Amino acid sequence: MNNRKWKYLFIFIIFLILIYTFSGSYTANSMDNLAYVVAIGIDASENDKMKVSFQFIPNSAMTTEGGSSDDSEPIVNTVESSSIETAINLMNVYIGKELNLAHCKVIVFSEEFAKNGVSTTIYTLTNNTELRPSTNIIISRCNADYYIKNSKPSLETLVTRYYDIFPNSSKYTGYTANVTIGDFYNRILCDTCQCTAILGGTNSNNNSANTKNDSDIISDESSISGKRETENIGLAIFNGDKLVGELNAIETLCHLINTNDVSTFILSVPNPNDETQMLDISMSHKRKDKVYVDTSSGTPYISLNIKLTGKILTVTSDSNYIDENNLKSIGNYTNSYLESTISNYLYKTSKEFKSDIDSFGRYAIRKFLTEDDWNNYDWFNKYKDAFFNVTVDADIKSSHLLTES
Repeated sequence: MNNRKWKYLFIFIIFLILIYTFSGSYTANSMDNLAYVVAIGIDASENDKMKVSFQFIPNSAMTTEGGSSDDSEPIVNTVESSSIETAINLMNVYIGKELNLAHCKVIVFSEEFAKNGVSTTIYTLTNNTELRPSTNIIISRCNADYYIKNSKPSLETLVTRYYDIFPNSSKYTGYTANVTIGDFYNRILCDTCQCTAILGGTNSNNNSANTKNDSDIISDESSISGKRETENIGLAIFNGDKLVGELNAIETLCHLINTNDVSTFILSVPNPNDETQMLDISMSHKRKDKVYVDTSSGTPYISLNIKLTGKILTVTSDSNYIDENNLKSIGNYTNSYLESTISNYLYKTSKEFKSDIDSFGRYAIRKFLTEDDWNNYDWFNKYKDAFFNVTVDADIKSSHLLTES
């Protein structure tokens, strides 16, 4: 290689280094021109418009988790517009920075807005390349603006950490669910299942006295109090893209049991030996539920076989959970209690809400040879007339400490 070629190669390498160096500087500097949205709240407004609230945290909080509380205090700004994209554009002008949705953790719709349909907003948001499919969807029983303003972390430094963590509680409580915009979008388009969303609200304790059992609670009606004035208990139910109803804690648990989306859960059942007392039992699936759907007639017949294992947590002075007959009695009572509770939940979703949120349609579609046959059967219309047969087989044991003592 002659000297001229070496010279050109050297210039080319220097050119690449300069491009890399300055492009990096540009990227670093451009962060100062971005406003990172961590939550979006959408409320209904007059004249067919929407009120959109954006929750931000300062850019300094995006790069460190060790800042002071003042550095990470969320900021909420609200704008009224005819669409979500217009709202983003107007907010860009107001704050003088470009909104970035890459760190958005939750999208909150108020009940009033969701009852009128959310598909246009969902389609627009999922079309935004910055928004992650893992962003959670919440339906708030209070205004969405109020919800995000009062979702203050009590055990975390940053509100983003709280938004990341709270949906995971569904795996060990069953009282809420981890519903993302990706799941929601897919279910809107699905012809074998329908949509759900996390149910949020305040914890003002105004209605807690009306709740008989702990498992009957729902957002806005629990006895919880604390620094954060919001809570996420229950499930919002959709028919198509419109909100049609809500589930309380125990009904949400039934949904997660049927869909195998809960790892362990605590079930409170009346003590068969003394119905004035409640027994707390830690339960989990022994295997996936067996589901059978009969579509041979115009009315679907759906059978569920659920096999669980449980360990009694409640201990009293006269507990006798080592006795096999006593354990069998508790097991039989637990089976009957769950069969009745799950059946009531299923008939509520089919008769009252007319919504197949448990995805039984994916079992039913296997009975049809062609897509036209499936479409002609009109599953969602048939589902409201479905009959259910629920069988629960729970293997109840005493706690390990009592067994070994």
